[in-house]
Amino acid sequence: MTKDEIFNKIATYLEEYFEIPLDKIHNDAKLFEELDLDSIDAVDLIVKLQELTGQKIAPTEFKQVRTVGDVVEKVYSLVHPQ
Repeated sequence: MTKDEIFNKIATYLEEYFEIPLDKIHNDAKLFEELDLDSIDAVDLIVKLQELTGQKIAPTEFKQVRTVGDVVEKVYSLVHPQ
């Protein structure tokens, strides 16, 4: 999966499950401040990302994630381990 494909999947999840308008979703959008996600939403998003990657993801792996772009990078690193 490319970073663009991951971004598109995440944008779809944010729109469908959290009712965030697509025009607000961009790489620099802050998850909590701009998109109004809370800690429960973050856990729900991690569950969706587990389905996307087919991997178990510990919530602690997302402690430093602040923006949509951070989520894309984290998922990309899980899908393409070095």
